[in-house]
Amino acid sequence: MRVPLSWLREYAAVPADATAEDVMAELVKVGLEEEDVHRPTDELTGPIVVGQVLSLVKEPQSNGKTINWCEVRVVPEGAAQTLTGDGIDPSGVQGIVCGAHNFVEGDKVVVTLPGAVLPGDFRISPRKTYGHVSAGMIASVRELGIGDDHDGILVLSTLGLDPEVGADAMELLGLYDEAAEINVTPDRGYCFSIRGVAREYAHATGTAFTDPAGAVVVPEAKGVGYPVRLEDAAPIYGAQGCDRFVARTVRGVDPSRPTPPWMSARLRLAGIRSISLVVDISNYVMLELGQPLHFYDLDKLSGDIVVRRASPGETLRTLDDKERTLDAEDLLITDASGPIGIAGVMGGAATEVTDGTRNVLIESAHFDDVSIGRSRRRHRLPSEASKRFERGVDWKVADIAAQRAVGLLLELAGGTADDAATDVGEAPQPRVIDLAADFPARLIGRDFTDAQIRGTLTDLGATVEEADGGYRVTAPSWRSDLETREDLTEEIIRLLGYDTIPSSLPVAPPGRGLTRVQQQRRRLLNALAAAGLTEVLSYPFVSERANAVFGTPEEGALAASVKLANPLSAELGHLRRSVLPGLVELAKRNSSRGFRDLALFEAGAVFLPEGPLGTESIPPLGVKPDDDVLDALYAGIPDQPQVVAALFTGHEVPPSAGVVPRAWDWADAVDTVHLMAQVTGVDVVVRQGSHQAFHPGRTAEFSLRSGEVLGFAGELHPKLIAAQDLPARTVALEINADLLFEAAADVIVARPLSTYPPATQDVALVVESSVVAGDVLEALREGAGELLEDVSLFDVYTGPGIGEGKKSLAFALRFRAPDRTLTAEEASAARDAAVSLAAGRFGAVQR
Repeated sequence: MRVPLSWLREYAAVPADATAEDVMAELVKVGLEEEDVHRPTDELTGPIVVGQVLSLVKEPQSNGKTINWCEVRVVPEGAAQTLTGDGIDPSGVQGIVCGAHNFVEGDKVVVTLPGAVLPGDFRISPRKTYGHVSAGMIASVRELGIGDDHDGILVLSTLGLDPEVGADAMELLGLYDEAAEINVTPDRGYCFSIRGVAREYAHATGTAFTDPAGAVVVPEAKGVGYPVRLEDAAPIYGAQGCDRFVARTVRGVDPSRPTPPWMSARLRLAGIRSISLVVDISNYVMLELGQPLHFYDLDKLSGDIVVRRASPGETLRTLDDKERTLDAEDLLITDASGPIGIAGVMGGAATEVTDGTRNVLIESAHFDDVSIGRSRRRHRLPSEASKRFERGVDWKVADIAAQRAVGLLLELAGGTADDAATDVGEAPQPRVIDLAADFPARLIGRDFTDAQIRGTLTDLGATVEEADGGYRVTAPSWRSDLETREDLTEEIIRLLGYDTIPSSLPVAPPGRGLTRVQQQRRRLLNALAAAGLTEVLSYPFVSERANAVFGTPEEGALAASVKLANPLSAELGHLRRSVLPGLVELAKRNSSRGFRDLALFEAGAVFLPEGPLGTESIPPLGVKPDDDVLDALYAGIPDQPQVVAALFTGHEVPPSAGVVPRAWDWADAVDTVHLMAQVTGVDVVVRQGSHQAFHPGRTAEFSLRSGEVLGFAGELHPKLIAAQDLPARTVALEINADLLFEAAADVIVARPLSTYPPATQDVALVVESSVVAGDVLEALREGAGELLEDVSLFDVYTGPGIGEGKKSLAFALRFRAPDRTLTAEEASAARDAAVSLAAGRFGAVQR
């Protein structure tokens, strides 16, 4: 909301020397946020004066243009020129070249003299052009920054002005005014008006407030005005879409009259473009009182006005010249021809006021905020009117705003007002709130006197009466947000000042730092980041299809998931069973933008429902649930284990001079899981795995020694990669972090460093192709005994010399004794024992 200071001073005691910054500093005290300052003089400086064209000579040019060589008087005739400087003619007559042709000799215009600065840092100085020295410029409204019209210069008579020559044009056009822009929160809709902001300024400064609504006298209607019926057959939440409709008629207006400069200047500073006198008056009243108005061309209406819901198939061409298909929830303004406006949002083109309008019907109505908000969002049609109706408009000001508009039309556009008036609808019941005398102190934490409570609520506009041990407060009609005693308490402390609330620093409770699981989680995530992976955060909302693919290893198995009652998107209507769908979407988005070399990881919860969810009833408010109730609540939510997932696409490093990039493969995913196991101190078992989201032959399953499955790692399924348009051979992993942390030791003890050298021996074993290499490795580990320090698979070979249906597995075995240097015979004996056990279990034959 932009608040011109000259306008605000009419209703609040703003000091004459106060700036927009000073006003915002006061408004911040009562909870309004400062946004910006709008000051024309920041970009526009004088001398800019009223001039009169004495002579005008048209001179055709060789480029096909015709320029005007003008002599313009810029001081009153017979007066001396008091300005000095380069280009200022002491005679008071300036020679100026002008290319516009919409003025004649004798016209009074705006002249920017040498030394003036126009918006865009355009500096005026004498310059030689078209064979003349042009000492100044005759300005257009766009050059002055007060409009978009650049077809010709500004002739002051078109604004209904006949000022004295030499007068300050900036003062004449209201360019010395400034506006403070504030942010209005949704519960303070009354501040979308000068009336509301002036009241808040008075609250902040303790000065007087003059209600502009109180200055308008609404005459008693002599007869029934234009017929209007309210027929809402389908109210939303039981609230009538329109509960008051005021209509007034003004006949014989002259729409060709110009908007007075003071009005257009205020509208411009308030951020609204001046359109025409009649439209400007409706906007002016809306900004002043907060009541949106709509003006109809009375001669274009047919039959009674009916406020009703839309019927199936109805359409309306709105003022923005768009044909809109209406919804059954839309509240409409209609006449005998059909819809003529979406109530509180935008009027229809068929009845709009034009240059030919002579008779005007003024609509000043009160609409339900929910109904208006839904229509605005449905049609994506934000407007100044809907912005106010959505946040609540004063029910009582409708007739006052209509009368204010009538007065301005009569004053500025001429015509006569009908004595008859329309005012239909039923007044809503005033909201009455009981407030215990000690409640504000209990809620805020400081004492309040009776005078403070009564005084602030009365200043607010509420009516305060004594009640049992407290107060019975009737909220003012413009504060639809006041519903509870907490709301009233917030207003009391807001007006008294939040800085009066006592403060004390909390004492940190004693503790032992991070818990065991928190330490392990931090250690794990730091290790992944240190390994070069980037941590990301995705939404926990996925499709049912994503849960079916990633949420269970077996294809076609039941994957129960939690369905959201009100999802952000119909496609993402379930809580995730796996973190991988979110990582896939992030990788897909980055890949589509050219970032194809990625190593991403995320830690978060998944939701695994087992059995019915929820509870039969919800515990009451204001009462602490007992342990049984809490246990039932916890039992009604799905299991939510923490998992860690990662995804790799593209290459490990980008290509560069002398570097051949290596593509991520399944081994990187497996190594990352081993890293996770290493930093948590958990011994994991890896074997060939199977998961419907992963490649059928390049998937590893990780489990604990106890047999519990931790998760999977490997290459994603080719069909899934193609469907998501990801780089080929994209690899991923997902591990149950809760199981990993549960198996982790409280303290990870580093292995002692041996001073004795290792003895390394390699062995190649030929086994059937169906034998899992991990099982052979475990057999070697078991058979080698205590001397074996480490064993790893370093090669798999199939082909000539091995035999059909067989494969060769090459292992590196490292032996070391804690108290001596091993001999070759001891190492060989341990190796042979390992090979013997593998041969017995799997028929392995040493090559």
